[in-house]
Amino acid sequence: MNKLDSKTRANVISCLIEGCSIRSTVRITGVAKKTVMRLLFEVGMVCADYQDRVFRGLKCRRLQLDELWAFVYCKEKNVTPQVAAKNPAAGDIWLWAAIDAETKLVPSFMLGNRDAQTAKFFVDDLASRLAGRVQVTSDGLKCYVEAIEGAFGANVDYAMLVKMYESTQEDTRYSPAKCAACESKRVMGNPDPKHISTSFVERHNCTLRTNLRRYTRLSNGFSRKIENHFAAVALNYFAYNFIQIHRTLRTTPAMAAGVTDRLWSVDDLVALWESEERRSEKAA
Repeated sequence: MNKLDSKTRANVISCLIEGCSIRSTVRITGVAKKTVMRLLFEVGMVCADYQDRVFRGLKCRRLQLDELWAFVYCKEKNVTPQVAAKNPAAGDIWLWAAIDAETKLVPSFMLGNRDAQTAKFFVDDLASRLAGRVQVTSDGLKCYVEAIEGAFGANVDYAMLVKMYESTQEDTRYSPAKCAACESKRVMGNPDPKHISTSFVERHNCTLRTNLRRYTRLSNGFSRKIENHFAAVALNYFAYNFIQIHRTLRTTPAMAAGVTDRLWSVDDLVALWESEERRSEKAA
């Protein structure tokens, strides 16, 4: 089977990281659409596996949690029995993410429903990556309470920041409703009131929708398959954590968190991917 050379792979990954759609990546690089899709899936799996391995024993002190809506194939309201039979993953998909307020690292993310089960899986995964006690702030989603208590026990300072809006999202279809007030609630431990905030994770949501084409609103860049959606999210977070320099930190979040001591490049990611390929071939 023919394989793309390292330089071409790096060019394709660079386009995807910079927010290009699949079709625009095809036009820029000259690589076939199916090849770009296969490349995205393979490198995305490598990114997910690598971050899962190295994000352990993190010394985070303040974490902010949030969920971001998207859809696969079509919106939930448009899922018919025929669509569900063809694509069981079709419908709404929620991205759960945590961000370190100090280093801006995203140590954990998860795709799933906006329910108690996914909340438990997400918070359990997050807790397994931390080295010590942390202060956690989330929005007012009630299923966080049981999930955080089950994952951290008494070893957490947890607060909710509940926002009240003047109108519903349906009333202002293409723009967010105006926030009328914020109420902070201490849930567990002794959270510092000065750091009860979800500002960083909400700002990160804007960055994600800007950089990751599949989360751009009012476009046709949405995912058709859940596997490709996960791969694109994993690649985006790898680029965010290891490759892209944070403007405020003047370094990458992974360097600020002590996960790595160097600035990664797309070429380094390609080298990591190819080393995993060689390892798999030897194992086979």
